[in-house]
Amino acid sequence: MDKYTGKKLDGRYEIRELIGVGGMANVYHCYDTIDDREVAIKILKDEFLDNEDFIRRFKNESKAIAVLNHPNIVRVYDVSFGDMIQYIVMEYIDGITLKEYIEMQKVLDWKETLHLTTQILKALQHAHENGIVHRDIKPQNIMLLQDGTIKVTDFGIARFSSNATRTMTEQAIGSVHYIAPEQARGDKTDGKTDIYSVGVMMYEMLTGKLPFDADSAVSVALMQLQTTAKRPRQINPDIPTGLEEITIKAMQKTPDSRYHSAVEMLSDIERFRLNPSISFEYKYFEEKPGYGDAVKKSKKTHEKEKEKEPKPKKKEEKVVDYHDDFDDSPVKSPALSAIKGIIIAAVLALLVFGGIALYTGYNSAKPQEVEVPDFVGMSIAEANEANNGKFVFEYVSRFSDEFEVDTIMYQTPEAGSKKVKEGSKITLEVNSSDSEITVPYVGVTGSLDDTINKLKEVNLVPEVLYVHSEKKPQTVDSVFPPVGSKVKIGSTVYIFVSKGEAQDGIEMPDLTGLSATEAQAKLQELGFKNMKVAYDEKSKAEKDTVIRQNPVHGSLIKDDYGIVITCSKGVEKEKEATIYVDLPSDVSEEVDVKVLVDGAVDNTYSKTVIPMYNSTYTIKIKGKKVVEVTVLLDDQKYREYSIDYDEGYVTTVNSYPYAGATQATTATEQASTEAPTTAPTAAQQ
Repeated sequence: MDKYTGKKLDGRYEIRELIGVGGMANVYHCYDTIDDREVAIKILKDEFLDNEDFIRRFKNESKAIAVLNHPNIVRVYDVSFGDMIQYIVMEYIDGITLKEYIEMQKVLDWKETLHLTTQILKALQHAHENGIVHRDIKPQNIMLLQDGTIKVTDFGIARFSSNATRTMTEQAIGSVHYIAPEQARGDKTDGKTDIYSVGVMMYEMLTGKLPFDADSAVSVALMQLQTTAKRPRQINPDIPTGLEEITIKAMQKTPDSRYHSAVEMLSDIERFRLNPSISFEYKYFEEKPGYGDAVKKSKKTHEKEKEKEPKPKKKEEKVVDYHDDFDDSPVKSPALSAIKGIIIAAVLALLVFGGIALYTGYNSAKPQEVEVPDFVGMSIAEANEANNGKFVFEYVSRFSDEFEVDTIMYQTPEAGSKKVKEGSKITLEVNSSDSEITVPYVGVTGSLDDTINKLKEVNLVPEVLYVHSEKKPQTVDSVFPPVGSKVKIGSTVYIFVSKGEAQDGIEMPDLTGLSATEAQAKLQELGFKNMKVAYDEKSKAEKDTVIRQNPVHGSLIKDDYGIVITCSKGVEKEKEATIYVDLPSDVSEEVDVKVLVDGAVDNTYSKTVIPMYNSTYTIKIKGKKVVEVTVLLDDQKYREYSIDYDEGYVTTVNSYPYAGATQATTATEQASTEAPTTAPTAAQQ
């Protein structure tokens, strides 16, 4: 059972059941005994209590929701940020997620889509007017009540508009199916970023499909950046033209081409509601990754139509400084200043006299100065043992192929470089493959070689992908994961190099999941002439399965373009071989059987037996390539075998006689790898 279920939190909240598990927190259904109401409590997981980044995000969520008060946004009642537990008390929502509802309904009626979208936009309008951008709008974060009301939840990666706008994190790119292109690139995000996500949700509700989907998050992010989705009416012709246009406008790749606010999008939705046969006939000037084939109409005509419609009254704008909302600084007064002056004087006097006493005591018990020891090459455990508490260690994780993993590579100060006092700090660099590092700033003006070298310098693996872009051909367009993201050492970072703007050509198909042979045949069928196959030795996918392709799916390329298909080299599986050892059948006393596999004892088959009753001893050994097996009887070498897993057979290399402790028994018979008539074959894969 979960450790919180059945407990009472802070003497007030009775925790009834666990109702949700997230990346950084768990959500519980609770009862508030003071206010007599059901609540939901989100508790930060124990493993993140010392993680400043997760604590920041957790507090950020509570602050974000605390300044909001809207019927379509989950309400916050209470927060607690203690050392042992951190939690947020929220409104309890008895319903299901919009994602679950879409999966049940498959395709939503356009009227129902409008009903839900309108509520979401009203919630976002309120958040944006209060300076908060959600940045993770997706159906999993929308709760649907039985009466059709929705509640927007999970402001974990929300930010205040006045804060930094390039806080791209791994969590922020987790929902790649719904993020805007600028968010995938790590660029500036604002309210139009949420508008794009709403457009994707509308697309999914109206068609039952995501506009972009692939086997990996990287592939989906690439499609968000440069691939044109099918128009909704191509999938579901029952969608009204006007509603399709609203969806398409919200999903424009360039933020300036989208609705500039939730209010503007709500205005078009209201016009459509009043006249479902309306056609906005938007002209999309962005012919690049947008919807270039949308119905076109002159801007002048469209503006005339809008002039005829009644204009909504302009809402008085208010300016809010959200830093003030969380400013806990006290109010200054003359009396307080006088008191502070007295306290400061007293503290100074204490420091002076205390310093004299400390100096006298320090001289009488001054730490000894010693040479800096050499800890390089040791493990952390060995270094601590050698240190014996004399110095304070500070560990820094790095990775290098030149040292064994988990060993100390360097130290500061270096061994023997000078004398230091006992208790001084020594920084130790430990070779760790699990270390997290930040993707460095690589710039987009330098050469491709410079970008590759910068990534290699911090032990990241660069992989180049060519994409269509506005930027000059052969220049670096962007990297993924974006600059500033936390990744493990040795991770692959994709460098997107511009091929210039898309020209006429053949659309690159999706080859992932196909075999190398199938992929090549498909490319040849489409007319491509130049292709080669590369292999990824680290991939655990089935051998010869396509795991990446360059160019990516959806690119328009010429038939002579050099296509590279990356396939999995496959993980070699262990095989099993069976050995039947003939024991000296005339020995009636216990014998210790010990089995060595490549010189190491295999405890599974090291047992005590009586040969008279166990004349054949069966051993099953798993391995790869060639394995050497030795059988000992009472620590005497008895049989030696060689197993060749590739060929699938067992060879008896040597056979020795067994001399018992009380009787000499000669076993000169050849040890058999042939099974008794009732046993399986000698070697099995």
